Amino acid sequence: MAPTYDIERLLLAQPSTRVVAGIDEVGRGAWAGPATVCAVVCDLSEPPAGLTDSKQLSPAKRTSLAAELAGWATGIGYGEATHTEIDDLGMTQALRRAARRALESLPVRPDAVILDGKHDYIGAPWPVRLEIKGDAASISVAAASVLAKVRRDAYMATLGHEEYGFADNAGYPSPAHQEELARSGPTPHHRLSWSYLDDLPSWRHLKHHRNPLAGEGQASLFG
Repeated sequence: MAPTYDIERLLLAQPSTRVVAGIDEVGRGAWAGPATVCAVVCDLSEPPAGLTDSKQLSPAKRTSLAAELAGWATGIGYGEATHTEIDDLGMTQALRRAARRALESLPVRPDAVILDGKHDYIGAPWPVRLEIKGDAASISVAAASVLAKVRRDAYMATLGHEEYGFADNAGYPSPAHQEELARSGPTPHHRLSWSYLDDLPSWRHLKHHRNPLAGEGQASLFG
């Protein structure tokens, strides 16, 4: 099923709500690079054809859709949390920073936010409506999912380190990425608090041990 404006209309029916933003993130499970959050405000007009959850689209379709969305959306805001922020703060707090940066960069302040997922990592003062699989249900969230994915993928492709395959895997643990990590160790773009280092005897001394009260960690994905 294609996403609709049902959630946006439900929120806009409230007297106190005039502007709704859809939010999605990408990069949460990557081993390298930033986490990217996109916030999108739209005017309930017909979206570009084929818009849906970015995971259901080919890279070429995502790229072409992102170009159309740039001219269609009423407002687009981006926020990044760097790999060092993720190491220092944990993913939840880093995503909160990135989301607030995205919201604050919008041309108009939203009265309500639709957030993909089941955990509110944004927090006050933003009124957040959580929507599991929101990127498949809400047009504004679907647009945010496509724009965030295209932006982060393009950035990861600029980092070099071809042997790690960042242009293809965007920092996620593909087989080529894992093999190069075991052979050569992490690049300056890797998240050093991630548990993959526990599985690499030659490189585990590089592990970043952060204050456990600062946020959540990441389970091992290696192997």
